[in-house]
Amino acid sequence: MSSNFSYTFPAIRGVQAGREFYVSMCPLRLLGRIFSFDDEELMPELRAQRTLNHSRIPDMARYITQNTSDYTFSAITASIDGEVKFEPVGSDDIVNFRMGSLKVSMDAKFIVNDGQHRRAAIQQALQINPELGEETIAVVFFLDRGLERCQQMFADLNRYAVKPSASLGILYDHRNTLSYIAKKIGLTSTVFRNLIETENSSLSPRSRKLFTLSALNFAITELLTDEDLMDIEAATTKAMRFWDMVGNEIPEWAYVRESKLTSGDVRRDFIHSHAIVLQSLGRVGKAIYAQDSHDVESRIAKLSNIDWSRANFQTWEGRAMIGGTMAKTNQNIVLTTNEIKRMIGVDLSPEEAKAETAYRQARANVMPIV
Repeated sequence: MSSNFSYTFPAIRGVQAGREFYVSMCPLRLLGRIFSFDDEELMPELRAQRTLNHSRIPDMARYITQNTSDYTFSAITASIDGEVKFEPVGSDDIVNFRMGSLKVSMDAKFIVNDGQHRRAAIQQALQINPELGEETIAVVFFLDRGLERCQQMFADLNRYAVKPSASLGILYDHRNTLSYIAKKIGLTSTVFRNLIETENSSLSPRSRKLFTLSALNFAITELLTDEDLMDIEAATTKAMRFWDMVGNEIPEWAYVRESKLTSGDVRRDFIHSHAIVLQSLGRVGKAIYAQDSHDVESRIAKLSNIDWSRANFQTWEGRAMIGGTMAKTNQNIVLTTNEIKRMIGVDLSPEEAKAETAYRQARANVMPIV
């Protein structure tokens, strides 16, 4: 070593593509001191990483500090630009030859190839809870082969990264209250049982399911207030009852469950089995409970009078559909909600009324409002 001072990491030595790499554990309190981040002011071609998305970091830090007993972070990958020496614990067998100490000169530079947002979030979390500093995170060390090699590593590490579907994320989330309610209703309620796709966030034309778990989760989010969520069991009961009432007024949902119709036929011919309408119904439900909680059942009963067919172009074009195709911008959700409210006699909010006026004025320039 060119220096008498070095970092020493207990490590395991491995080989990939004919090159040695090392796996170690690093105390969280040392991450900010050891691992650097490229100057964000440099041009992209001169950096080895993407720029930090600072808006992501507070949420990640909050995740750590609010779940100190069960948070999980995957390994950080870093390149070492400097002098390195691996000292195995022995040479008698392959195990002892692979295990040992990795000594890195203090003059060396560590560049994070994958995990820079994790590193930044951990630093922020330590400011809130310094006790986390003694915990560790796995680090995979590669020897730096220059900027081109670091850039290629970044590209390779992210080439096949695929974010899980929203539905699967909800299914596997045991911490979020809304996820819990959506799963319970989707898997046990009379209306949705056997109709919820829990793995994918879109439905294939041949799918036997009618809704995705992510669509149901969005709808329940629209229905329940923050006050409701303070009592998870009461909130679940409220949501279960609401969707039972809605399901009773939309017979096609039951026909799919009873195999009298296929989900593909229903989704092709009606709008009520699409995410935008489910979310709009959640908004309508919240408004009903807020305006007159004693009149919920009679209001919901009026849903049976609505013509949900896609052929009802005059009603749904520009609201739930654009050019005959289902749409789901926030504007479409607002306008679909407005129409459902109008049909069952629920007052619009000031913001909804403003959007409705703008829609009708725009439409009046194209065709007469009926």
